[in-house]
Amino acid sequence: MSASAVFVLDLKGKVLICRNYKGDVDMVEIDHFLPLLMQQEEEGLLCPVLSHGNVHFLWIKHSNLYLVATTNKNSNASLVYAFLYKIVEVFTGYFKELEEESIQDNFVVVYELLDELMDFGFPQTTDSKILQEYITQEGNKLEVTKTKVPTTVTNAVSWRSEGIKYKKNEVFIDVIESINVLVNANGSVMSSDIVGSIKLKTMLSGMPELRLGLNDRVLFALTGRDKGKTVTMEDVKFHQCVRLSRFENDRTISFIPPDGESELMSYRINTHVKPLIWIESAIEKFSHSRVEIMVKAKGQFKKQSVANNVEVRVPVPSDADSPKFKTSTGHAKYVPEKNLVVWTIKSFPGGKEFLMRAHFGLPSVEKDELEGKPPITVNFEIPYFTVSGIQVRYMKIIEKSGYQALPWVRYITQSGDYQLRTNA
Repeated sequence: MSASAVFVLDLKGKVLICRNYKGDVDMVEIDHFLPLLMQQEEEGLLCPVLSHGNVHFLWIKHSNLYLVATTNKNSNASLVYAFLYKIVEVFTGYFKELEEESIQDNFVVVYELLDELMDFGFPQTTDSKILQEYITQEGNKLEVTKTKVPTTVTNAVSWRSEGIKYKKNEVFIDVIESINVLVNANGSVMSSDIVGSIKLKTMLSGMPELRLGLNDRVLFALTGRDKGKTVTMEDVKFHQCVRLSRFENDRTISFIPPDGESELMSYRINTHVKPLIWIESAIEKFSHSRVEIMVKAKGQFKKQSVANNVEVRVPVPSDADSPKFKTSTGHAKYVPEKNLVVWTIKSFPGGKEFLMRAHFGLPSVEKDELEGKPPITVNFEIPYFTVSGIQVRYMKIIEKSGYQALPWVRYITQSGDYQLRTNA
């Protein structure tokens, strides 16, 4: 079972708009939501599911709004939360920003969307591109002609319209991997993993069938091939267009793609990752006078690769002043509102080593409270490179008209949650 009703509330708990899908939960129950939320916040026990009697509130907060689903059954909570986040995605696609004002300014469209997104408590058409074909933002204008609902809504392929035509048929594939690394003050890697996604930009005519081949270890084991580098993907999540039964049987990723941009799949690779940009730091505090910072950054990736837009963020005491910097490359600046030194390097070749020194003055009077030790964080992007070694082996495009199409593949590695702790 899913949701009985969906509410959009402001920060004071006032209902801006709601839709009752099943009628089995009294709509006045929503009055209990905000008092329950505030009570749990005060007790430090905030929970994503709140209950009042036999009614459960499943909620998320976005900007200055609460989106709340109510149910009195043992509903599938994951489904309800996925639906609430989908509402945010669809509304943002329509109104650019989802906040209290955009709900009030587009009341009619919002209600129409809530009608189409869910039916009797179950998610229905949730693709914003398809919804925009027949729910327009001119919905409040009187139209003489009746709006024709696209056949896509009732098709088996609800994410792609019929009759799409392009002069040049192409599909662009982006393999994007984010590295999460936590290094302790002694230089040991405490945790690391890779979170990846495969994104498509499809410009193909008709209703093409696509088959994507990766160097998947399970597939190679099934087919008896063990040549070359393979990867083991975990927590794989697919777009609804992928035929899951086919993937479960023979690991073939077969699908009819949505038109335009979409995320085909996401995955996680739980492996020991060597930090691609290694940071060594020495932070010396001379009480009542100054703090000296030395940071050395080294690229631990192939020499032919280059990291772009590297940012090394070094925390400094909140009472520091009079900054002075010296860098072997790039430039450093002090961001006092965040108590950070941001060292920016536009281009960082693999195997290279760079140095940054900073000097700050400290007040003669010490603060009473002790400050924490925030970690150094690093942001970067390395094009044409994947740390896991994942590869797109092939992309087959089959369409009944038999046209030739060009697949283009691009690999990008970027920093995710990339932290290095310090002693100081």
